[in-house]
Amino acid sequence: MLFHSSIRRELARNFGATLVVLATIVMTIMLIRTLGLANRGAVNPSAVMLVMGFTVLSHLPTLLTLSLFIAIVSTLSRMQADSEMVIWYGAGRGLAGFLAPLFRFAWPVLLAVVLLALLVWPWSNQQIQDMRDRYEKRGDIERVAPGQFQESADGSRVFFVDKDSPGERQGSNVFISSVEQGKAAVISARGGRIETIQGERFLVLNDGQRIETPRDGSLEVQVSEFAEYGVRIRPGALAMGDAQPGKAVPTLDLLQMNTPPYQAELSWRLGLALAATNLVVLALVVSSVNPRASRSGNLVMALLTFVVYYNLINLGQAWIAQGRVGLGAYLLALHGGALVLALTWLAARHRGWSVRALFTRRAAAREAS
Repeated sequence: MLFHSSIRRELARNFGATLVVLATIVMTIMLIRTLGLANRGAVNPSAVMLVMGFTVLSHLPTLLTLSLFIAIVSTLSRMQADSEMVIWYGAGRGLAGFLAPLFRFAWPVLLAVVLLALLVWPWSNQQIQDMRDRYEKRGDIERVAPGQFQESADGSRVFFVDKDSPGERQGSNVFISSVEQGKAAVISARGGRIETIQGERFLVLNDGQRIETPRDGSLEVQVSEFAEYGVRIRPGALAMGDAQPGKAVPTLDLLQMNTPPYQAELSWRLGLALAATNLVVLALVVSSVNPRASRSGNLVMALLTFVVYYNLINLGQAWIAQGRVGLGAYLLALHGGALVLALTWLAARHRGWSVRALFTRRAAAREAS
């Protein structure tokens, strides 16, 4: 019990500290990226924090897996460097004996990774996609931002309202450029307001002029001045497209789809769950250090292992999407191969096998014969 409790206590401290640091870094990066999208008009500025929250939530499986991996490597590396592992080895605990306390600590994290990858990942991506679609397909007036030129949903109109507008339903120094029925029209007015007439919304302009020119190349220009002019506001088309991105499709639906792009997305989700389990064993194997050497080199090697593994998951997703390899074959080759490699490496270290010892035994056998 002392063996298990001491390891789990230190693992919990390292896991919590690592998760806080990684989550802070990812939240900062996501905030900067979301603010950039809002500045380009791809995301509603009032929903920046909500979009950032859903984005961070979708990245939680990777954050949890990386935090668990770093916690195990740093804990066991510290025990190796401080010669604590020698005490446990002397008490009859081999390296393979660490698997039980590691998985006893890691199983809630592994379960969370599975649930996040299979259920929360598509749900959070669907929420982000819905918010972006609603903002992209909002009505013309909802697109107007004081002091900025904004395009309508169908691209036929460009609006501009002065920054010093008195309110949301009123504006000053209004400019509208539109293309309708083969004619380009430019409307400018000192002010405008939104009114509801017979159930439809209108932008009523006052004290302005309208310049209309045909787009067939003729030089005919019509200029008219008005004291009051009404423009009907077109409602935004909120109907979503039929094609749904793969990352927003529920996992149960993906299981029934045999097309390569959806199979590739399924391989990514299953890969997150399988990689989290394999990395627990890999972390135990790569945590061996020389007590006289620096710990940073071992941590860099461990992080390189994590990066290579996740890049192979991304590579497999791309290959499956292109139809170059099947889902089952790639999952078996990558994750099954990683598990076999980790267990073989663990058995070799547990029993003290090495290439040098093998050649030494062979040389001794030759001399004895």
